[in-house]
Amino acid sequence: MSVTFEKLTEPTREIAESYNQWENDPDLIPMIRPNKDKEAAGKRYTVTAENLRKRLQDHEVFLIYVEGVLVGEMNYIVNPGHLFDKRQDTAWIGITIGEPDGRGKGAGYQAMRFLEKEIAARGLKRIELGVFEFNETAHKLYRKLGYREVARIPDFTYKDGSMWADIRMEKHL
Repeated sequence: MSVTFEKLTEPTREIAESYNQWENDPDLIPMIRPNKDKEAAGKRYTVTAENLRKRLQDHEVFLIYVEGVLVGEMNYIVNPGHLFDKRQDTAWIGITIGEPDGRGKGAGYQAMRFLEKEIAARGLKRIELGVFEFNETAHKLYRKLGYREVARIPDFTYKDGSMWADIRMEKHL
């Protein structure tokens, strides 16, 4: 399987449409954004090329392709306010494999390794991420890659009638 990555520099309408699809997929919403209740979990978001351009002002964004087909994105931001450990020179990362055909084939693992190399090349020494408690697949992947749990923020997001914690994990490069 061929997995490739491309830095997003100029968002197009087509890329924004893919983001819209992922952001509003009922199966993905609980995985990619915190929701305080059932109503928030069903809220739709509109992503435009202009939204993505604004995001590029403080995020480094990379598109994920499997066999030449766009299946997801990953990104990082340096020293955002929501870090659990406010240590400077920390990258906060996010990853979404939005297309079902891109899941379960190692694309997430390869994407994370790529992102870690990009962050290290920038001279950053620490990565922090959040993974929702119910997302056992992602939690297992992060442990496999050497991330360790540093905190749990209880009652952080809603899914299937329950509130779940946000597990904060870190890795030193």
